[in-house]
Amino acid sequence: MALALALLTLALAPAQIAAIRFHAPAARRLPHLWHRAASRLAGIRVHLRGAPATGRPLLLVSNHQSWADIVALGAAMPLSFVAKAEVRGWGPLGWLARLQRTVFVARERRGETGRRTDEIGGRLRAGDVMVLFAEGTTSDGNGVLPFRTALFGAAAASLGAGAGAEILVQPVAVAWTRANGMPLGLYGRPLAAWPGTVPLVPHLPRFLREGAVDAEVVFGEPIRFVAGGDRKALARTAEARVRALLAAALRDPA
Repeated sequence: MALALALLTLALAPAQIAAIRFHAPAARRLPHLWHRAASRLAGIRVHLRGAPATGRPLLLVSNHQSWADIVALGAAMPLSFVAKAEVRGWGPLGWLARLQRTVFVARERRGETGRRTDEIGGRLRAGDVMVLFAEGTTSDGNGVLPFRTALFGAAAASLGAGAGAEILVQPVAVAWTRANGMPLGLYGRPLAAWPGTVPLVPHLPRFLREGAVDAEVVFGEPIRFVAGGDRKALARTAEARVRALLAAALRDPA
């Protein structure tokens, strides 16, 4: 599996580097292709509930448990991510994140967060779908941690100065439900979780040894956010909806 994934990456990387350099539309599509293939190679079976909003600009707000969420979401549709600045330096993972056109944010630096918020807003205005993991860290997969509000400013930044402009903010839940057809349950679900204190090895080999792990990607009803809206209220609403989507998926998996 590792060899096949490495060969796939080496085959697509030059085209993606060129697409990014020349701002070609393929820069959005190639990572989606990679994630679809990678999910199959890793044994991740992605099940969709609901559908991504068709309107733009579109900001997806999701819960977060591990690197595997990125593969599941990336397999669902073309998109890019917002990640903490440290990810840039995570060796091969950081390189893959750069190829995904990830926006890296040093959240402990207030001025840096503001600049990156403007960058995310520009990307949204350009038609890119961006994913915000609003918890700011990873959970154990059984619940949703409180959302951080700072990067919700990207929703306002994407509106520019246009009168009547709006952005769609769509809550999304990623639920890990089964391994080899068996329900994971409360204590088994952390199989897919990768908290910051857990080394990637042995977490990654253990996950891959399972052979087939089911992820449900649940798209909720988009929230329309307009100029002058309250980003903190937006964050609270999005958090409540992601929490409800995750609970429903865990309670009644497809």
